[in-house]
Amino acid sequence: MKKTAVVILNWNGVKLLEQFLPSVIQHSPEASIYVADNASTDTSVEYIKTHFPSVTIIENTANFGFAKGYNEALRFVEEDIYALVNSDIEVTENWLQPIVTLFDNEPETAIIQPKILDYKNKDYFEYAGAAGGFIDKYGFPFCRGRIFETIEKDNGQYNDTIEIFWASGACFFIRKEVYRELKGFDDDFFAHQEEIDLCWRAFNKGHIIKYCGTSTVYHVGGATLEAGNPRKTFLNFRNSAWMMLKNLPVSQLFPVLFIRMSLDGIAGIRFLFQGKPKHLWAILSAHFYFYFHIFKFLGKREGIPSKNYFKINSIVYRYFLKNGKVFDTNF
Repeated sequence: MKKTAVVILNWNGVKLLEQFLPSVIQHSPEASIYVADNASTDTSVEYIKTHFPSVTIIENTANFGFAKGYNEALRFVEEDIYALVNSDIEVTENWLQPIVTLFDNEPETAIIQPKILDYKNKDYFEYAGAAGGFIDKYGFPFCRGRIFETIEKDNGQYNDTIEIFWASGACFFIRKEVYRELKGFDDDFFAHQEEIDLCWRAFNKGHIIKYCGTSTVYHVGGATLEAGNPRKTFLNFRNSAWMMLKNLPVSQLFPVLFIRMSLDGIAGIRFLFQGKPKHLWAILSAHFYFYFHIFKFLGKREGIPSKNYFKINSIVYRYFLKNGKVFDTNF
């Protein structure tokens, strides 16, 4: 059995499979290739069986979203390293070797992401992960190479290998035993920020998460759910609040959540002034959903250390009031 399993989650993405699956197969000879299909109603499964019989298909019984979709499928995958790859990712030659070598040489490293560049503009980083993720005191995620809507050009400034706080679900490597120790993604998230929640839980248990700048992939981004879709706003705001409720140290839990929910309100007002009332309603709906399930998610809290999870108090303050548009090593 091979050491690495590349697992692509698919839902009605036959066009993406036609475009990107060949590059994964071509550049991953040392890995087993799986497609986990979330009960697609298009011709995805038939296409794979006809054109790529070497690919193992795992057929989920429903569209479980990202979180449960992977949880269901990975029960059947026994390779030591899981490479969870979006269906809109183009990989490059030798993309796996640096990451597998890092796992081999650093047994304490549990999760790794490669450099993620924009498929449509390959000189620039891509929004979903860029050069490794961090989080501020109030749960706002940001990346080296991408803070809010500001995207950096790749000038080799992040060709390093460093410890990060979260790795992007667009291309996410994790040891099988760690994935199973953490019981995988949280099914309730469905999609968006489930990888940050999983990384935070890994961090709380002392695992190390890294970025490997010598491995590169290209991501289309928004191929499943576009950034302007209010559904995406709902999932991001709801899941962020759930994630904080599950993982914040007890001394910070309610003060930090109160400030974060207030900042969400300001974001909603900003959407309203931008002429996007559906996004305001998405934030309000996310908050109602959060409050309705608050006791369920309090019950998911585990032993949480008090060490700091953030590099900066407020990325919102730095970005909008101090004009800090790009990542700074003095964070």
